[in-house]
Formats: sequence, C-alpha cells, structure tokens
Amino acid sequence: QVQLVESGGGLVQAGGSLRLSCASSGRTSSSYAMAWFRQVPGKEREFVAAISWSSSTSYAASVSGRFTISRDNAKNTVYLQMNSLKPEDTAVYYCARDRNYGTLRLTADYYEYDHWGQGTQVTVSS
Repeated sequence: QVQLVESGGGLVQAGGSLRLSCASSGRTSSSYAMAWFRQVPGKEREFVAAISWSSSTSYAASVSGRFTISRDNAKNTVYLQMNSLKPEDTAVYYCARDRNYGTLRLTADYYEYDHWGQGTQVTVSS
C-alpha cells in the first residue's frame, strides 16, 4: 500500500515563497508520474503541476513561471517550489500518484490519479 504525506504548507504574505514536500511510503513511487492539485472550498480540485518518472514536467497556466515541481527518487519525495505567491493561490494542496506504472504522459485529469495525500493548507495573505 502506498501512502502520500504532504508537508510544508503555511501562511505567507503575497510575493513570498513556500516549498511543499510529498513523501511516499510503502511501495516506491519512483516509476510513476506524480502531481500536485489544489482545492478551495466549494470548487473543484484544480491541477497545478505534474512530473513524470523521468522528470519531464507540466504546469497549469496560472502557476507557470512561478511554481516548480521536482522529485528526488532516492528519497521517494516530490516537491513543489512556489514563488511569487498570490492570494488566489490560497488552497489545500494535494499530492497524487498516477495510476499507470511507467507512463511518460502527464495529465491534468484527476481521475487518472489513484493515490492521494491528506492535503496541506497554503494561505497567502494580501
């Protein structure tokens, strides 16, 4: 069984930075694409970024150029570096693992992810 545990959320002022981490325990996730999503109460879960096992990446337009997704397969950990944060980035951020072993395609469709963390709150004040 795979468990994903996010950390690194918190309160930051607009323009500031945070780095989220997602540690994968149990079976390794090093051969799977991983992604970050976020959700605001009352809204659908929104794709943020994804990274393949070979470290190719994909970003939502709203975060491109400000956020960077990366992974350390030796540590079974995925990161989301968030810079130039805006109040509209406020959300609960979730880490997720793609359901397909070894795939190189990156998708924003949350139905293609079958393991999720519990989420970490990010709040950006204006």
